[in-house]
Amino acid sequence: MRAVVQRVKASSLKVDGKLISEIPFGLVVFFGVRVGDAEGRAEAMAKKIANLRIFEDENGKMNLSVKDVGGEVLFVSQFTLYGDASHGNRPGFTLAERPERAEPLYRYAAEKLAEQGVPVKCGIFGADMKISQINDGPVTILLEF
Repeated sequence: MRAVVQRVKASSLKVDGKLISEIPFGLVVFFGVRVGDAEGRAEAMAKKIANLRIFEDENGKMNLSVKDVGGEVLFVSQFTLYGDASHGNRPGFTLAERPERAEPLYRYAAEKLAEQGVPVKCGIFGADMKISQINDGPVTILLEF
């Protein structure tokens, strides 16, 4: 599994012009499932995201998690995190899990993240989503399990 975690001041997600989810501040997490991934990795990823200390404390040090600051997570499925462009210019996606296996793992990871005490808003799996965000920092972390 891969996740791109971005610290944001605000973010919103629309599908077909309709607002689906928005957060006032916290993290936008783009989440990809690799062929062969299982629930154990999803649980580990959820725990890591909830406890990732990338928010500043009173001394300006990145020492606080999204839970610590009362932020929310916008959790977005993104199979293109497993795009392979090492041969030619058009990426291949053979490493990305099939939708019928990836969607349940995406939902499971979101559920486990919420169980960590973080409010989670989701996109629509497989939809053409339009995401607006105000990056904070910017701070972007790549996680892989």
